[in-house]
Amino acid sequence: MSMAPAMNSDPVTQQTGSGDVFGSQPFRDLSIAESKNATDARHRVRFERLPYRFTKRLFDITLGSVLLVIAIPIVLIAAVAIRIDTPGSPFFFQTRLGKNGKPFKIFKLRGMYMDARVRFPAHYDYSKKRDLEFCFHHEEDPRVTRAGKIIRKTSVDELPNLWNVVLGDMSLVGPRPEIPEVLALYGPYRDQYLSVKPGITCLSKITGRDKLTKRETIDFDLEYIRTRSFSSDFVILWRTIRSVLSRRDVF
Repeated sequence: MSMAPAMNSDPVTQQTGSGDVFGSQPFRDLSIAESKNATDARHRVRFERLPYRFTKRLFDITLGSVLLVIAIPIVLIAAVAIRIDTPGSPFFFQTRLGKNGKPFKIFKLRGMYMDARVRFPAHYDYSKKRDLEFCFHHEEDPRVTRAGKIIRKTSVDELPNLWNVVLGDMSLVGPRPEIPEVLALYGPYRDQYLSVKPGITCLSKITGRDKLTKRETIDFDLEYIRTRSFSSDFVILWRTIRSVLSRRDVF
């Protein structure tokens, strides 16, 4: 799977002969146009139609509830393992920004040390990362615990996000919800990013995952926002299963 090249522009999808972005060609065909000054028109967000919003929410509630029930025993076992491995709550709550900038508490399993921000302050200094050419996670991240390496590699740490989906804070498919400090770096793309409900998985999560720089992630997320549809959501969900099972590009 090819990675998106360095970018200061909008994503351009190499469509199939049928013109369907999510047709027979896999996502590795996505490329990034090398244009430094992309216009807002090329990044313009397509308005969601009411049937799409209604169907998407109904699908989120139905499948999200089923998956949450299935996930409960897995989450409990992982929580016990985390608690045995390191002191502190096995659960992690953090303020993220949802649609239209509405803040909410995201639920996750804790994969890092409780005092990670104090012990490794350099990892949280976003003032020096305004070019967005940085990765959030690294293969040898000192903040990650032993149990954290396992739950992150298997994506079990994200299972509590299903509760956010049921509550309506998130969707199954959508750009990952951002923290306020990093969203401030998005510049002209901030409003577009906040125009849709955030999700558990998205185009960027199945195209490079943790190996993507923040700039690459933003471009893939904007491509999803521009071309989103119910059929594309299904494709992303299916390929998320394959991505999780392969455990590739996740630290």
